[in-house]
Amino acid sequence: MKMISITFLFFIIIILTSSPSYAEDDVLCLKGLKNSLTDPSGRLTTWSFPNSSSSSICTLTGVSCWNAKENRIISLHLPSMQLAGQIPESLKLCRSLQSLDLSDNDFSGSIPREICSWLPYLVTLNLSGNKLSGEIPSEIADCKFLNSLALNDNKLTGPVPFQLTRLNRLQRLSLSDNGLSGLIPADLSHFGEDGFTGNNGLCGKPLSNCGALNGKNVTVIVIAGVTGAVGSLCVGFAVFWWFFVRDVRRKKGYGAGECKDDGDWIGLMNSHKLVQVALFQKPIVKIRLADLIVATDSFGSDSVVVSSRTGVSYKADLPDGSALEVKRLSCGYELSEKQFRSEVNRLGQIRHPNLVPLLGFCVVEDERLLVYKHMVNGTLKSRLQGLDWPARVKVGVRAARGLAWLHHGCETACLHQYISSNVILLDEEFDARVIDYGLGKLVSFERDSNDSSFSNGDFGEVGYVAPEYTSTMVASLSGDVYAFGVVLLEIVTGQKPVLVNDGEDWFNGSLVDWVSKHLSDGGSKDVVDRSVIGRGYDDEIMQFLRIACSCVVSRPKERPLMIHVYESLKKLGYHYGFFTEHSDEFPLIFNKQEP
Repeated sequence: MKMISITFLFFIIIILTSSPSYAEDDVLCLKGLKNSLTDPSGRLTTWSFPNSSSSSICTLTGVSCWNAKENRIISLHLPSMQLAGQIPESLKLCRSLQSLDLSDNDFSGSIPREICSWLPYLVTLNLSGNKLSGEIPSEIADCKFLNSLALNDNKLTGPVPFQLTRLNRLQRLSLSDNGLSGLIPADLSHFGEDGFTGNNGLCGKPLSNCGALNGKNVTVIVIAGVTGAVGSLCVGFAVFWWFFVRDVRRKKGYGAGECKDDGDWIGLMNSHKLVQVALFQKPIVKIRLADLIVATDSFGSDSVVVSSRTGVSYKADLPDGSALEVKRLSCGYELSEKQFRSEVNRLGQIRHPNLVPLLGFCVVEDERLLVYKHMVNGTLKSRLQGLDWPARVKVGVRAARGLAWLHHGCETACLHQYISSNVILLDEEFDARVIDYGLGKLVSFERDSNDSSFSNGDFGEVGYVAPEYTSTMVASLSGDVYAFGVVLLEIVTGQKPVLVNDGEDWFNGSLVDWVSKHLSDGGSKDVVDRSVIGRGYDDEIMQFLRIACSCVVSRPKERPLMIHVYESLKKLGYHYGFFTEHSDEFPLIFNKQEP
């Protein structure tokens, strides 16, 4: 009975979301927007609605729809159009809207308190550069999917609502250059000074302490003088180090891009063991490098979780019983320490249930360590043979969900580049989480000029590299899809991406080639792992195999987007019931541009 009700609900959702009334509402939304605003530059004169049809709204200026076949509006981008008036109530008819940008216009009046009930799926809201007044409505906290909120350069007054701290997905907050006053909520201080400057009445971190004197008193002057003197000494020492000590160290082989052997790098770690590990969320207890050295048994071989092109990962068992995963990045990085810290801080803001969270990092001279949450059930590669078919479907769907979010849910599409069964980890409930995302910018590999095969894994792990990379020399989102397709083939076949065991012989080629050979010969069931075939799932396995094969076609333009791979796999796994806890699925921004 439960299965029937879930299935019935699923079809009801499909019927409702595909109903023409939704598209008609979007037309009324745009009509109301156009009619209620002053448009001195005539930027909206191209908006026409023949016979109230919804078929053409996706081509209107500033309007983007979910996809070519779905007329529901996903974003309205109308910046710098000299539009004037109040934010219109007709927006409530654009209910599927995820991104609203009305920046740098002449909107006035207050921000509607109902804006989040009108647009409950907002991910990006940009109302900056207008003439909006009044207080920031606390109801903005009801936009629970909000990723970016920009209200800067307006005439807003009153306090910063403490309710904004409930927006746990918020990655950008800009409230600068208004007339705000009062204490900044402590949990918002990590957005930095730039997010709050230009509000003379605001105080508290990251701005000045409340109650502090304005101007430079004697204490400030003394501190500034001492700081200046110490700074001069530091600069002098830095110059000396750069031109003399650093040069000597490079001649001894310790420069960036040159690996130390095990004894050297572990010795280096021990000599800097008091260095503090930088963590993105304020910990109860601070962690030092010495704690990681002890927790990994001095980065001993018994603590190694996995070794890949991007580096070696170690399990760190902490005294309180918790565990971390510490990754020593491969040598060869070209980013300066400042660039590295900036990029890692960006990656540290990425959060999703199917990604392994990056918790922090540590830099010691030319060594770079990343700290992740440890996943107790290890890698998909190590666990695959012990998984039954429903568990394999779950892993495939959840891993696809994480990668789809990287491609389409981030404000800027995040390329993975190193997808393999070794970077798909399993937590205590065997839920899949993707790790190593975004490391392509942190590590680089010098290729042998005589090697054009990419077998060394410059653009991914061996067996997962998309064929077009040999000619394009550029990693891409479609290349990620190809690599993920190889992972799906591993799930179906139980085989490795290379060194395929074809009965009594080893197949001379990749897993993709082996599967293609059998399919061309009409032997689709011959490629399926014998531990799952013939157990009542055969039709579903064949559908799964077709999805995998669509990802590994040779022409990148013929591969599906990662969001479509996820949607196809999700349909297969829906009847198992392991999606119910994610019924509150936060929306994806369908970013189709390659990074």
